[in-house]
Parts: sequence; structure tokens; C-alpha cells
Amino acid sequence: MSVNLHTQRADPAPPPPRPGRHHSRSRRRFWSQLDLKATPYFLISPYFILFAIFGLFPLVFTFWVSLQDYGLAGGDAEFTGLENYAKLLADSDFWNAVINTVGIFILATVPQLVLALLLANALNKRLRARLFFRLGVLVPLVTSVVAVAIVFTQLYGRDFGLFNWLLGFLGVENIDWQSAKWSSWTAIATMVDWRWTGYNAIIYLAGMQTIPRDLYEAASIDGASPRRQFWQITLPMIRPTIIFTVFVSTIGGLTLFAEPVMFASNRMDGGATGQFQTIAMYIVEQGFRNFDYGYAAAAAWLLFVLILMGVGINYMFVRRIGGSK
Repeated sequence: MSVNLHTQRADPAPPPPRPGRHHSRSRRRFWSQLDLKATPYFLISPYFILFAIFGLFPLVFTFWVSLQDYGLAGGDAEFTGLENYAKLLADSDFWNAVINTVGIFILATVPQLVLALLLANALNKRLRARLFFRLGVLVPLVTSVVAVAIVFTQLYGRDFGLFNWLLGFLGVENIDWQSAKWSSWTAIATMVDWRWTGYNAIIYLAGMQTIPRDLYEAASIDGASPRRQFWQITLPMIRPTIIFTVFVSTIGGLTLFAEPVMFASNRMDGGATGQFQTIAMYIVEQGFRNFDYGYAAAAAWLLFVLILMGVGINYMFVRRIGGSK
């Protein structure tokens, strides 16, 4: 009987875990999750910080000032509650500025966006020297608004203006463009249209470039005319772009300031009877000419409310483009 002298060797026991290994793994997992979830908020935080400093704080401060009888010259402030708003709502000059602002806004914005759509649709076609024409529509945008206003003021001159000279060939007597509402509104609206139509056209063109060409080819095969393609394909597909331009145009139109001020030769009254004084001009006149800072702040807040109403009304109309309910 033989005896196996070789004994079976046992497997070595695993080494004991190091004291800090589990803690190190948990810490890495924590920082990894923190990096994944917190980094996006960190990257967008500069915008909200700047908005809080330069947007939200001035808005809140303006509302606080609007509740005061705040004299800009002396710096004395006395809390009056809603007295400034009550006086403002009964002020005929303020409502005259509101009517002027809304009138110029409608007269300028509607033709501006329609012309921009037509211009963008034309630039979206196959044309020779397309890049030249696309860059050409941006020339008015890079021109100084002061230079634009000065040139158009000369063009609308009563005695030697180009437009009166052209109207003279049709037997129309010279028009004093600054003396009446309709004429001054028209002159200011053309300044705004000349400057911003090309800008909106480029935005619309960028939206049209994203529409697949297959849609147009399929529509052409089905016998759809270019006009029907524009209404049934182009407009519905760029609806978000149209909404954006309407919002921006509403804000810019209701805060119109530079063009009418230059048209009035740096006066804030908007003419002898305030025929083209906008709300922005009225605010500057009250705050920095009459030194009634609280009253001007109340007018600024009512302008803010008017802009919100204008954006909401325009959104209800524009969102229906393409059959949206």
C-alpha cells in the first residue's frame, strides 16, 4: 500500500481590501456624476448672471422708482404708491405717444416682414451672383442709424427733398413731411424698413435653406405651381423663424427711438404737436428733460406691458401659419 506523500496545496487567500479603496471609488463616482449634471448649468450660468445684473435688477429698480416721486436733479425720493401710474393713464400726451408708436410700428413692420419674405424667396432661387446679392441686402444694416436718419431727413425735406421733387412731376405740391401724423409716420417707417428689411430677409433665407429640396421636387411632380409651393411648403416650414422675426420686430418697433429723434433734429417732443413722438422719446423727455424720474419709470413699465401685449397678440396670429391651431 503506497501512500501519496504529495499534499494538495490550498489556494492563497485574497489580500484584504485597502482601507481607502472603496472611499476613493465612491469619490470618483460622485465627481463623475457631478461633472455630468452640473457642467451644463455651469456653462450657461454666465448668461443668467449677466441677465440678473443688467436685465432683472434694472427692471426691479425701475419698478421701485416708479412708485416714488423721484426728482432726478435733487435725488429726493418720496413713496407715492401708484400715483405715477394713475397720472400717466390720464395723461393725453402719453396716449398720444402710444398711438404714434403703435401707428409707426404697424406701418413699418407689416411691409418690412412681407418684403423680407419675398426678397428671401427670390434670393433662394438659382441666380447669377447670388452671393453678391445676399451680401448686398446687409449693407443697410451696417450703416450707422444716425447716417440713415440724416440722409432720409434730407430726402423728405419740404423745399429741396428728393421725394417732393419726384412728386412734383405728378402734379403734387410739396409736402411738409414733419407737420402731419400720416406723413411723418410714413417717413419714419421707410427709414426703419430700409434698414431692417435685408436683415430679416437673411434670417428667412437661412430658414429656407434648411428645407429639404425633395419636398419641392415632389410638389413639382404633383403639378404644384411655385406660388403654391411657397404657401404650402415654404411658409409652414419656416414658421418658427417667422415667429422669431415678429417678436424681435415687435420689441424694436415699440421701443423706436433713434429714427424719430434724428427726424426731429434731436428734439424729444416729436414735432410741434407731438405728431410723431414715440413712447421712448416721451420717457427720455420726462426723465432727462423734466427731471421727473419716477414718472418716466412708470412710463417705462407701461411700455414693458405694452410690449408683452404686442408680442402675445402677434404670436396668436403668426402661430396659425401653416394651419396650426
